Amino acid sequence: MSDKENSDAVPPGVPGSGENICRRCEGSGRADGKECPECGGTGKVTTGIGGG
Repeated sequence: MSDKENSDAVPPGVPGSGENICRRCEGSGRADGKECPECGGTGKVTTGIGGG
């Protein structure tokens, strides 16, 4: 796995979550010349927000 893995990613729709820029592709939607496997090419991931 990459050191820029989106380890905080959660499934969409989880309460207390929101969109964030994908760390692996840095929001471009592409990694290693292909569609980013972390965000599926969207450049965004859903992560938990706030503290708890």
